[in-house]
Amino acid sequence: MKRLWMAFAAVMMISFLILGWIGTRIFQEMPPIPDRFVTTDGVTLVDSGEIGEGQNVWQSMGGMQPVTGTPAAVSSCKPI
Repeated sequence: MKRLWMAFAAVMMISFLILGWIGTRIFQEMPPIPDRFVTTDGVTLVDSGEIGEGQNVWQSMGGMQPVTGTPAAVSSCKPI
C-alpha cells in the first residue's frame, strides 16, 4: 500500500511541475500590451487606462468563452 501512495505522490508532483512550467511559458509568451495608441501626428487615441478598461469589459462579457444555445440566442450575441 505504501508503494501506491509513493507512486501517487510522484504522479501528483510531476503533474504540478508540468503545470507550473506551462504556466510560466504562457506568461513569458503573452502578447505585449501597448501603453497607448498614437496617430502619426502624435495625437493619443487610446491610453493605457482605456486599454485596461476595455480588457475588463471584454472579459466580463465572457471574452473567448464559446457561445452555446439556440440559434436565436446565438444570433443575438453580436459585437457592439
